[in-house]
Amino acid sequence: MFANAIERVAQFTRPIHSISRTYGGKQIFPGAATIFFVNEYGYAITCKHVVEMIAASDQINQQFSNFRGERNKILHDPKFKQLLKGLELKYKLNPQSLIQLKNNFVDAVDQMSGFTRHMHPTLDLAILKFNDYGKIHYTDYARFLKDPTDLKPGKFLCRLGFPFPEFSNYRFDEATDEMEWTTEGINVSPRFPLEGMLTRFLGDQQQCLYGIEMSTPGLRGQSGGPLFNDKGTVCGMQFNTKHLHLGFDLIDTDIIVNNVTKKVSDYSFIHLGQCIHVNAIKSFLQEKQVKFYEE
Repeated sequence: MFANAIERVAQFTRPIHSISRTYGGKQIFPGAATIFFVNEYGYAITCKHVVEMIAASDQINQQFSNFRGERNKILHDPKFKQLLKGLELKYKLNPQSLIQLKNNFVDAVDQMSGFTRHMHPTLDLAILKFNDYGKIHYTDYARFLKDPTDLKPGKFLCRLGFPFPEFSNYRFDEATDEMEWTTEGINVSPRFPLEGMLTRFLGDQQQCLYGIEMSTPGLRGQSGGPLFNDKGTVCGMQFNTKHLHLGFDLIDTDIIVNNVTKKVSDYSFIHLGQCIHVNAIKSFLQEKQVKFYEE
């Protein structure tokens, strides 16, 4: 049903690869998010929380760099352990503290000097403008649904994103205490489509329509990805998944597994994806005077 639409949407949908590390060790944690381009001038849409993550990375990395600089000065001090605890208190570090975060925009543009970003004041929606690129690497751009009256409960739609980070082009350099991108390993992750039925609409306290609820979850990594119909026309953007308790709970219930009786407890939930409505996206693009296309 969505095979041709997925191929069309894939031309303007791109992943953001992220790697992060906590103070507790040397392990690197890969992650992903999604953006999609709306015109030929380097403008893309994604979630506000994704842009906030990108914006926070510089501060996080600089904070750890400052800590590391101070730590290196006391490495050979006889009171190193005591002094290190003082530094950890100063920089508020514990084993769970995020100390490094780096992002890589895959197959978007050839180069860039940075971003211009516009954050929606109330919705989890943001516009990213890639600055000073030489060449775009996406091959098409989104067409937004012109008449959304066709969006009704029962309508089947699809989302596209990159929820399962399988890239491996990174490493930890123990000599410099730094994680870095490399030219070795896998540098891509497969795109992942997920269909669902439009169940309900989302509105605020003023009864203003801003979102679409889906019968299936939006997966981690699909945040910022497009919601589209069977023609590949964009109807919204995935931003969140909510979890509703179904009440079908099993508590200390006997079940047979491999001919052995076991007691299990299970608390069941339904996971419903939430998407920004196409009208809210178009309104924000118009407000910021960003060119977009409809069909």
